[in-house]
Amino acid sequence: MHADARRTVVQHLLDTVPGSVAVHHDLSTAAEGTVRRTVRDASGPLGSGEVPLVNDCACCALREDLVPELERIAHGGPGRLAVVELWDSVEPRAMAEVIAVHGHGVLDLGNVITAVDPALVLPCLANGDDLREAGLAAAATDRRTVGDTWARQLEYAPVLALVDSGEADAEDRALLEQLHPTARRVAAGSVDLARLALAGFDPEAAAAAQHPACALLPQEADEAGVATLVWHRRRPFHPERLYAALEDLARAAARSRGRFWLADRPDTLLSWDAAGGALCVEDSGPWLASLPDAAWELVPAVRRAAAALDWHPEHGDCCQHLVFTSPGLDREGLARLLDSCLLTDEEFAAGRQGWKRLPAAFDALLTRAA
Repeated sequence: MHADARRTVVQHLLDTVPGSVAVHHDLSTAAEGTVRRTVRDASGPLGSGEVPLVNDCACCALREDLVPELERIAHGGPGRLAVVELWDSVEPRAMAEVIAVHGHGVLDLGNVITAVDPALVLPCLANGDDLREAGLAAAATDRRTVGDTWARQLEYAPVLALVDSGEADAEDRALLEQLHPTARRVAAGSVDLARLALAGFDPEAAAAAQHPACALLPQEADEAGVATLVWHRRRPFHPERLYAALEDLARAAARSRGRFWLADRPDTLLSWDAAGGALCVEDSGPWLASLPDAAWELVPAVRRAAAALDWHPEHGDCCQHLVFTSPGLDREGLARLLDSCLLTDEEFAAGRQGWKRLPAAFDALLTRAA
């Protein structure tokens, strides 16, 4: 999303890595039926071309064209770095996985880097506009928002290259650190950036780190007016009370995410993903506690390990684990609201059979998400 910062970082890599080139697909021309591809090195353009849309989708055209173009560049000489400069609203995970799956042993993923202007983190994150309204949609069916797209661009990358416009303050930097505390943050002009661009990247590990069942969520923090609340409980939510509180909860923080369980769906792991006031709730499959022992061998080891670290003798891995990060966060008020949505002692005592008779308030929402 931070296009100026992105261009600065790409140019730095081209200037510092001998023989490197940048490949960029401009999706802004999609209304004309094509995506424009350019290839350049540190001195300027090397070539360009137009790629027709695939299924009326600019991002699909990018996926179809990217690997063949990278292979063409790879065959042009040994030891070259091709910087895939993704267009504004393209998310890195999809493209990294395309390269990993279809690179045919010719392409190695060097790393994923997101360019960031710290002063723009909150404005982007708090922007609930549809990408279509912002002129950034990748397809006619693109329903993403600016805020949630930016959040995924930020949180997927293990390296953040910071281009400070001079307008960022301590609050901006604290927000960035709390949103993605495990990221390596480097200045855009750092000599380390070229080394990090070639450090290697494992898309399977990156996908696991984003999965709601085992995501590496932020920890409690409070600095420079920015706070992170980690809310962890064992009781399930009352579906009707939680549904009534969704709007307030979605707007309580600039960013919130995690996993949760509903009393009327006790076997279902639900994901929570909110940015810019827009909330996405999705069915992420069964809790491990609901699976027969024989099925555990089919579950990735990283998920089994995450469940073991948080296993409860009665509920297994079923839990509420939500994280809220924002400037001016009302931690106490937010925790009270969340607690009020849990089952009461009397409701909890009814057991799973009784819980399933509670109002199925989330049925319509989860049907739409599916």
